[in-house]
Amino acid sequence: MTARPSARREGVGIVRFYSILTRQTSFQDDVLRGLALPQKAIPPKYFYDERGSQLFERICELPEYYPTRTEMALMERHVDEMVGLLGPDTQLVEFGSGASVKTRLLVDRLEPSLYVPIDISETALRDACKALALMYPWLNISAVTADFTQPVRLPEFVGIPVHRKVVYFPGSTIGNFTPDEALEFLKGVRDIVGPGGMLLIGVDLKKDKRVLDAAYDDAQGVTAEFNLNLLHRINRELGGDFQVKRFRHKAFYDEHKGWIEMHLESLYSQFAHVAGQRFEFRAGETIHTEISCKYGVEEFQQLALRARFHAEKAWTDPANLFAVHAMIAV
Repeated sequence: MTARPSARREGVGIVRFYSILTRQTSFQDDVLRGLALPQKAIPPKYFYDERGSQLFERICELPEYYPTRTEMALMERHVDEMVGLLGPDTQLVEFGSGASVKTRLLVDRLEPSLYVPIDISETALRDACKALALMYPWLNISAVTADFTQPVRLPEFVGIPVHRKVVYFPGSTIGNFTPDEALEFLKGVRDIVGPGGMLLIGVDLKKDKRVLDAAYDDAQGVTAEFNLNLLHRINRELGGDFQVKRFRHKAFYDEHKGWIEMHLESLYSQFAHVAGQRFEFRAGETIHTEISCKYGVEEFQQLALRARFHAEKAWTDPANLFAVHAMIAV
């Protein structure tokens, strides 16, 4: 896999950009393949076009949606202890960096030798790096456009002394993988950080079904708009003709599986075209758009141990809603 670097000055900081996106990350391919399945499905990474990203920022501010504010409070309360575990002269790699809001708190205290944000959206990545370069003119930034749901092999970054590689993965995004997929992802993270490297990761905890159902189906309907925006994106980018009002958002916590499921449910018997192909929908048939797995603290530590990560520390909030884990690769 060949990385294509570019460099430009953003404010007073230098940001280097690399792209390791491959043909396998095609939106059209994944949509056509997913809509042809017996259980229609579209990967959740495609939620985040410009409108989807804006809607997700609104979701994070909803009273029902506790993960963002709870994780941020944990970071604010324990960041000095976290930094003490991670140590100096780190290469800080962040998956799904987005706006990098939580990262700023970590960068302030950690002062990494190199920051490597990874995101599938080049536009979001460039905007976030521009803001960071203005805030931290001393910070070395090598940004990578990549699909981290696929195996990622980072370029070699030379000329910067690094004592330890650290992957930061906030936001409970690990929950969007099935447990088997999460295990493979964690194995890939271990390959990146190497023996003695570390992982700092946010994980949503198992809790009362009513709390979880409300978090993913809010009273204002913002999450519904976020989910349905996927059909608008298909219409706009892939020549689709979905009648979006003929679908509804559906989300629920499956206590047996330990995860939230999100779907787009067809309200009628209908059909839609995408990139010239026709797809039939029965009334009540769904497009599966996301899962969000929830883990107990020890349950997640056992999963990570199978990927050769040893639990160093886990921080939880008083209500046991969320956890941040620090783990070391062995």
